[in-house]
Amino acid sequence: MSYRSSFFGSIPVVVKNLILINIILWLATLVLPRFFLRWGINVDLVNILGMHYWGSKQFNPAQLITYMFLHGNFEHIFFNMFALFMFGTVLEQFWGPKRFMLYYMVTGIGAALIQQLFWSVEYQPVISALNEAINTGNKDALFSHEGVLSRFFRINNLAALDTTSLIELKHLFVNLPVTIGASGAIFGLLLAFGWLFPDAKLMLIFLPIPIRARIFVLMYAVAELFLGVAGFTGDNVAHFAHLGGMLFGIFLILYWKKKGVH
Repeated sequence: MSYRSSFFGSIPVVVKNLILINIILWLATLVLPRFFLRWGINVDLVNILGMHYWGSKQFNPAQLITYMFLHGNFEHIFFNMFALFMFGTVLEQFWGPKRFMLYYMVTGIGAALIQQLFWSVEYQPVISALNEAINTGNKDALFSHEGVLSRFFRINNLAALDTTSLIELKHLFVNLPVTIGASGAIFGLLLAFGWLFPDAKLMLIFLPIPIRARIFVLMYAVAELFLGVAGFTGDNVAHFAHLGGMLFGIFLILYWKKKGVH
């Protein structure tokens, strides 16, 4: 048996298939748009399968699942699939394929729900202010949300926008947010690994010092919470989705523990 066949044969079936599906869809996002463009057809898999804000006309419930199988660039998919291989292999061998697949899907969908909740909390007041400005012409409430709008658009003079411009701004604002990537489920795997193997030693690439898994996971969670709350300009990472994957991972592990499932 060759080394290559031995290596791929050692990867558990669910992890292996998840990696293959993610790679195939990532390649499809690169190839299909160029292929169909020859006939003047615009095929944007990120727009179709990526998760839109629930208030957008482009949202559909299936995106709560499909979003986690898409990735933006090579670094995005590489690090997610590397983490899936590293942590997922151990967890699938520990839990078995059915429980592992259930955990992966629950944390991925849970991450999507938390991201939708975050969008609702942050965006609904802005949308309400836009509606008021459109319907009544009163922009007073809208000025208090200028900081959120400026993260997405360059608006030189908000007060000068007419009703038509405000309607267009609302349409763009509602349809702009799109989340893709397996990171929510990956953070769920990271949480599970730290929970089940707390004393395992892990090392960051830029910090080659052994760190216990439980400390490693805690550091990641705190960092994600800080970055999510801070909302730095230019940061397009769905930090609250990452935390959502961890949160639903906790819920499911505690549920299994209560049911006596190990």
